[in-house]
Amino acid sequence: MSEKIFPEKNLVTRHNATELIEHWAIAISGLLLLITGIFELPVAKRYYIITVPGLGWSADFITSLYIHYAAALVFTAAGIFHLIYHGLQSEKGLLPQKGDMKASVTVIKSLFGFGQEPPMHKYLPEQRWAYVGMALIIAMLIVSGLIKTYKNIYAPDMSLAVVLTATWIHNICFVLFFLAFLAHMAAILLRPNWPMVRGIFTGKVRLNYARHRHALWITDLEKNEQSVDP
Repeated sequence: MSEKIFPEKNLVTRHNATELIEHWAIAISGLLLLITGIFELPVAKRYYIITVPGLGWSADFITSLYIHYAAALVFTAAGIFHLIYHGLQSEKGLLPQKGDMKASVTVIKSLFGFGQEPPMHKYLPEQRWAYVGMALIIAMLIVSGLIKTYKNIYAPDMSLAVVLTATWIHNICFVLFFLAFLAHMAAILLRPNWPMVRGIFTGKVRLNYARHRHALWITDLEKNEQSVDP
């Protein structure tokens, strides 16, 4: 079991090494896809992005396209790995559950000082909804991107209707992905969420924080640890 409590250090494992690697692989490659997707538009020279140190290549369409393809390869591989890895382990903690919508409203209200946040499991209800939304966006980006790439490399005479549909879907999901990224960053800026930032880098969060906000998760962990003790 990768989730483990370290009471003497006031820490609990929230994410294992594999989960951290896949998270950062998707995050970094996704950010590169956003940046190079923008650079493939004629904006780098117009807005003097090429004058930024290290970004002199940003106005070169082919260079941006190759970096975009490389990032897309990592992005797609990490996404597929995520599905297989967590699917084989039958992990459902990030899937929406009954009552999540109501609980999510309660949590959001509590962040602004209205009422108390109820005890939570490992993931907050709004995190589960965000996960499903992001998963759908990523899936559409990958499928539409693969169609566009196949057309560019193997089928230049592909049906115009298919190409236009894939392009529109890709562009719309690009905007949605960018908005989701901004929402993710905004959520981190909320003070109650600050303790979770540590987990993004080390895989561990403070135990006293987890007991306070994720009491149901810690209770389950403690029961599991007691059941395996000789």
